[in-house]
Amino acid sequence: MSAPTLPRPATSRTDVSRPASLAATSRRSQAHVRIVVPHLRIADGAAGSVLRVAADRGPASRDLIAKATGLSIATVNRQVTALLAAGLLRERADLTESGAIGRPRIPVEVDHEQFLTVGIHIGAVTTGIVAADLRGRIIGAVEIPTPSGDQDSALASITASAKAFVSRWHRRTALWAGIAIGGRVDSTTGIVDHPRLGWSQARVGEAVGLGLRLPVSVSAHVEAMAAAELLLTPNKSSVGTTGAGLYIYARETVGIAITFDGKVHTPTTGPGSISHLPTGSSARCACGGTGCLEATISDQAVLERARSEGLLTGSDRSIRALYGLAREGSEAARTILVDRASALGRTVAILRDLFNPDRVILGGQAFTEYPEGIAYVAKAFERASSLPRKDVHITGFGNGVQAHAAGVVSLSVLYSDPLGVMRRAAA
Repeated sequence: MSAPTLPRPATSRTDVSRPASLAATSRRSQAHVRIVVPHLRIADGAAGSVLRVAADRGPASRDLIAKATGLSIATVNRQVTALLAAGLLRERADLTESGAIGRPRIPVEVDHEQFLTVGIHIGAVTTGIVAADLRGRIIGAVEIPTPSGDQDSALASITASAKAFVSRWHRRTALWAGIAIGGRVDSTTGIVDHPRLGWSQARVGEAVGLGLRLPVSVSAHVEAMAAAELLLTPNKSSVGTTGAGLYIYARETVGIAITFDGKVHTPTTGPGSISHLPTGSSARCACGGTGCLEATISDQAVLERARSEGLLTGSDRSIRALYGLAREGSEAARTILVDRASALGRTVAILRDLFNPDRVILGGQAFTEYPEGIAYVAKAFERASSLPRKDVHITGFGNGVQAHAAGVVSLSVLYSDPLGVMRRAAA
């Protein structure tokens, strides 16, 4: 069953004041922006639950959906009918079992061809822009250097790139935009403080929402990564969601997020920081101290050490070049990477012992882009931890964790309240 293409979602005004440049943009476009707190949790409403199972297991029969959600078959039928009318589900009559009679026997699946959402991950060095279908699959992605300099100009540049990128899918209707970013994030207003970028009170949500003319959600990026583990992993219904989970991220920045019973914990004052956790190294930190975690294990810190030791003297001085040297037999390059892996392993042990969660997930290229280092992470973890080993594993998203984090921010409200989002879209 297909539905007509919807107009672009209507938006409403936020109640936050604007700097002059953004106010001028708003007057010129005569647009309003709607900033919505992302729903970084597994939906428990009837419509969201049905959509989740259809996205995860579809094409699925109504009986299977009822069993998976615990809803009555009558409730499932009502929700499926509403989701079909909204264009979020479609029937697969071609997959009906032989001899089955009646429409309720026709399997349904998420209609992943009509719509998309826009995800933007703003990193310290690079910014990724993705388009995701309603199953959470990334259908396209592009990466650009994160603009330096004035924050308003940088946001305008990122938004222009996102707008050009989304225009490729002219046959799809964009429903939502989501931004995952480091620093201190106020998801209610979309305002971000990002010391690494030099951004202060940056109106990230407003800039992107105005530029794309879409409702927008903004999230701290590590919290978004933890949400992706809950909402976007294959066979989501089998992923452990009860109890507590700890997500640890490391690449150019470091961070943690905690989940409780299928919901990401989002403190009202923003996520905590492990950037200055002591490691015992002699690395100098921007805070004036030595041995801080981020100043020890970030890509930038590792590259600075490599260059100081006479490595990476050619034209390619990237972190991938250092990985290449280690794989080609450079003992100096290997030592640097082993030292980083060991520091990460000790840090994971400290945090695991501190929080004692039911499971730990490690994400970010510091873990995934040099898999040869994982054995050293594990060895350092075993030596430093004082508790029995529990469920500790690497994210299944690999090097695509930032893309999926951005994607889940753009999808989270839809997954939580699909019919409400589509009603607003059709307004």
